[in-house]
Amino acid sequence: MSHIYNRVALIGLGLIASSMAHAMRRGNLAGQIVGHSRSIDTQKKAISLEIFDEVFGSAKEAVENADLVVLCVPVGAMGSVAKDISAYMKAGSTLTDVGSTKRAVIDSVSPHVREDVFFVPAHPVAGTEQSGPDAGFAELFDNRWCLMTPGKVEDHNLNRIEKLKLLWTSIGANVELMDPDHHDLVLAVTSHAPHLIAYTMVGVADDLRRVTDSEVVKYSAAGFRDFTRIAASDPTMWRDVFLSNKDATLEILGRFTEELFALQRAIRTGDGDYLHEYFTRTRELRRGVVEAGQDTDAPDFGRFKGR
Repeated sequence: MSHIYNRVALIGLGLIASSMAHAMRRGNLAGQIVGHSRSIDTQKKAISLEIFDEVFGSAKEAVENADLVVLCVPVGAMGSVAKDISAYMKAGSTLTDVGSTKRAVIDSVSPHVREDVFFVPAHPVAGTEQSGPDAGFAELFDNRWCLMTPGKVEDHNLNRIEKLKLLWTSIGANVELMDPDHHDLVLAVTSHAPHLIAYTMVGVADDLRRVTDSEVVKYSAAGFRDFTRIAASDPTMWRDVFLSNKDATLEILGRFTEELFALQRAIRTGDGDYLHEYFTRTRELRRGVVEAGQDTDAPDFGRFKGR
């Protein structure tokens, strides 16, 4: 397959960026893949993976002559990075991102995008609890969704959207276009609120001094193990996610609280019929996730890296 882009610059070298680089190498999708990290240690790790042609300590150097620039930094930093690299981007190039919130990213990045650069916000819905360039692997995006939120699109920009879509499908993802505000609500349900609940449950275990740390580790059941896996995710990234998708997350947490109160009442009053009906209904949703092939976000994802 011929290259989709001649030069791709990945700004920020964590799990998503390194997995993109692995996947692009696997499919020979880019002529050159370059990266940027301010951390010297991260630069060294990225170079050792032998998937980047060059790794720069300066984002400005990385984006020069790049046909595609991908912002892979925490969402709270994307606006400032976009401002720093704006003057150095190639005319006619495409700028995209991998942030899991879209309205805040669009609002912070768009003011710094030149008229001769096309911005296509995107979000690959994939990940593990691992972080850093050495956590990446090519199969991360296989059969996952990448949600693109370009907003209103003029006819002459459709080819650039299609080109980015081709990159993601060639990487292994399924692609869908979505309104950015709707995206943020959907992800608040499917990702953001569940992460916050997981962080909270692990925090409860930490605060419950009648249960020792050794007991938490020794007797962890499957449900709690899943909570700890989710709660091990990158704290900087998730801090920015919750602050940038505040309204949607709070709305979903409000609804969660109402559901939780109803379950509390059923348990307190011994309403077994309500509990059975509720658990039967929610089990059907789980079956739908499995049938859609979206249930492989499990700890054994590390098998691809031999972890």
